[in-house]
Parts: sequence; structure tokens; C-alpha cells
Amino acid sequence: MIVLINPNLIAQRSDLFTTGVVYMPIGLAYFAAALKKAEYDFKVIDAFGDNPKKAAVVENFLIQGLNTQEVVDRIPVNAGIIFIYASNVTYYLALTNILKAVKARFPQAQAVIMENTQAVTSYSLKEVQEDLYNNGADFILTGEPEIRGLDLIRAIEGKGTLEDIDGLGYKRGGIIYYRYPEKRIDNLDALGFPAWEYFPLDNYWNLKYGHGPFETKKYLPILTSRGCVYGCRFCLMPFFSAHKWLARTAKNIVDEMEYMQRYYGVSEFHVEDVNPTILDERTREICREILRRGLKVIWKLVSGTKVETIKNEETLELMAKSGCNYISISPESGSEKVLELMDKPFNLNHAVNMVKKMNSLKIFSQVCFVLGFPGEGKDEIRATRKIAKEMAGAGADEIAVFIITPVPGSELFKEFKGYYNFSQLNFSPVWRRDYSFLNSQRMGLYAVFLFNKILFHFPKIITQVLRFLIKSFKTKMEMVLYRTFQMSLLLQKGAG
Repeated sequence: MIVLINPNLIAQRSDLFTTGVVYMPIGLAYFAAALKKAEYDFKVIDAFGDNPKKAAVVENFLIQGLNTQEVVDRIPVNAGIIFIYASNVTYYLALTNILKAVKARFPQAQAVIMENTQAVTSYSLKEVQEDLYNNGADFILTGEPEIRGLDLIRAIEGKGTLEDIDGLGYKRGGIIYYRYPEKRIDNLDALGFPAWEYFPLDNYWNLKYGHGPFETKKYLPILTSRGCVYGCRFCLMPFFSAHKWLARTAKNIVDEMEYMQRYYGVSEFHVEDVNPTILDERTREICREILRRGLKVIWKLVSGTKVETIKNEETLELMAKSGCNYISISPESGSEKVLELMDKPFNLNHAVNMVKKMNSLKIFSQVCFVLGFPGEGKDEIRATRKIAKEMAGAGADEIAVFIITPVPGSELFKEFKGYYNFSQLNFSPVWRRDYSFLNSQRMGLYAVFLFNKILFHFPKIITQVLRFLIKSFKTKMEMVLYRTFQMSLLLQKGAG
């Protein structure tokens, strides 16, 4: 018997507004589809999703979902291989707690930690593997799991050899053996659709909040591509994807939308790609395929995209016509100096023009910034404030401001000290010595944006309040306010 475990969601109790974002485990659902196709007997345990309205307070963390004992009690006695999904770096405390409990109850089972290669909130298992082995892991599985995960199962069953599997790490006789994951899945269309039938979807939907703004009764995440071609130094995607980007075809993507609509009644899709619009013509093909089939769907670029890859207003018009009503973009900084330090080119004029066009098309827009990159000073922050003001005038619906934190696998990882657990590596790193200053600057950015939004687009403020009250969220800001309120209730209950 094979078991797949999604760890608990962990939020920082001192900042429920920025931390505690819900991500549905799409990578684990893809692996479940691969196991299903290979006709393996397996069980999914979603430590968060199985009971998301239950919470406990541990130190400065709010941990949502099943407690560790409940997770272990759900594992069948004949479990031979147990995969634990390293979905998010902030869930690390929950992952290691589950790992230790699994090995204590099932010492004969092989515990495999499986990497999430398609999210900027993930982390490199290669960088933390020694700690994982010390906590009981038998293997780490890095890179895409759909093929090499099956290879590992066969090797454990005695039908293959560990040495032939790239992306695999393990410790033998005090020596760590690891091979970089060189092989990639070239034909993403050949993969099965995520096997959501094994996951507690109703529990996610009943929360009324997710990663992206959730406006209907049901939604699902979707990955239309994998990887990223850019080299941002604060991001771990250059390590994961080696600057390569692979895409599914428009037909395959819309086939999935149609399938999920037919079998789950889902018409709202949250695109979780790191960079979905790299090929403008493919973006148009997706839109045309949705329109050709007459498919009535809402789709949102909730994880963001590089706005320069949306080439012109005609592409935006086609996106809006096919159901796209939310796009997140990331200038990161208003300072050319900081952008150069980040190795992130950005075309401000194009971004402003695209935001203006989104506003006219009723596509809701989010603009993301980061503070605290090494080398940033007060002048650079003032430049970012100026851009936030300009974006508000252009019609941006919301901004998000994050504070740089060192993600294992990024170039910046070894430049920061001061944290004691990887779960502290969220976008509100209170352990940073300059956190108080950066947080005050973050609040200042929000204030500047809100003031100018009131000044130039006051009616939007009124409609946002109304949408918040009826829980039909068009922006993350509306949804986050609701989520923060709900999590505050959980925090009070957990602390009591």
C-alpha cells in the first residue's frame, strides 16, 4: 500500500493577513493520477484539507488541520511506502512532525519526501536533505515526480535500482547520495489530469477562500505550463527549471477545463503556473479554444505572470472575452538599481498600459512588490512608492507587498541568518533585524496605494466592500480580509 500525505497549513500567528495562504496540492494530485494510471493501490491523507477548520497554536504558529496523531492513525497498517509532499516551505514544521511520527509508528515503511517544483513558495529538498534524513526520511525525490516516483516505487519493490533514478537522494552508511534531476517530461499533454477525486474538495470550497480570489461556489487550480525562463535571484525557479519552460497545448488545457466542469461542476479555474503567458500566441490559442467550444468558464492568473509576455491589448481583449477576469503582475520594485540586483528586467511603461487596458476590460489586476532585497535603501523604497501610486492611478485593483525571505534553493538562501525553523521563511520574516523598518515601509506602500485608489477610482472601494459582504471575491484583498477574520477565530479557539 502506498500513502500520499499533504501536510498541514501553517500561518504565523502574528501576521495572519500575509501568511496562511491556502494552496490546493495540485502536484500531489498529478502524482495520484500517475499512480492511478499505473494501477497502484494507494490512499491520500490531506492533513490540512481533511479538517481545515481545526487548529492548534504551537509557539508563533497557527497549524490548521488534523493533528499528527490523527494523520498517523489514518495510515493503513500495511503501508509500505509513504510519500509526504513538500508543498510549501512554511509547512516544514508540520512535515517534519508528521515524518517523525510516521517513522515511529511504521519503522518498516519507506518514507519519501516529494518536492514541489512548480511554486515559488516551495523549496529545494537538496538544500535541506540532511535535516530530513535526521528526522527519519529514507529518500528525497526531487524534480517532477510523475515518472521518477514510479521508478522509485519499482526500485523499492526490487524491480529496479536506485542508482538509475535521477533526482533521488538518500543516506547510506553516513554518506549522502544525490543525483540532480536531469530528465524532464517533454510532453505535458501525455500526463493524466490531476486526480482530485482522492482529495476533500468540498472542505476546500467550504472555506470560501483560497490562493486566488474565489467568487463562485467551486474552483480548481490548473497548471498550463511548467518552469520559467527568467533568473530572479530571490526565486528558486532558476534552480528547479534551469531557465526552461514547457507548455501544454491549448486543446489539452481546455480539455481539462471541460472535464472538470462536467465531473465536478467547476467553472472557475485558478492558473497556478509560475509564468503562463511566455508565448503570446499560445495564450491566444487557449482563448480561441475556449470560445470555439462555447465553454462558459472564469479563469484567473492567480500566481502571476510576466506582464511583458502579454504582448498587446488585442491579447488582453481575447483573454477577457474567453473568461479571464484576474491577472497578477510583479514589478517587484520601482528602482532600476534593485531590479538589476534581482536580475529581473521590467518594462514599466508596458505594465502601466496593460493595467489601464485591464481596467477598461474589467479584468481585475494585482501588482506585487517586494521589500528588503540586499542593497535596497530608502531611495529605492521611495521609487517603489512612486510606482505603487502610478499603478493606482492606472486602475490597479490591489497591491501585495512582501518582505524578502531566503528560500532554500534560491541564490539568496545563504545570505540570511536569524531563523531557527524553515517554517519561519514566509513573507513576514519577523526574525530579520530590519523587520520593523521594512514592515512600516510595507504599511506605507499600502497607504499610498489606497489613498490614490480612493482619489482616482473611489467607486471601486464601494464595490469591494459590497463584494466582501456577500463573499463573492473579485480580488485577493477582499478575500484576505475574510480569511484573516476566519483565521483569527481559529487562533482564539486554538489558543484556548
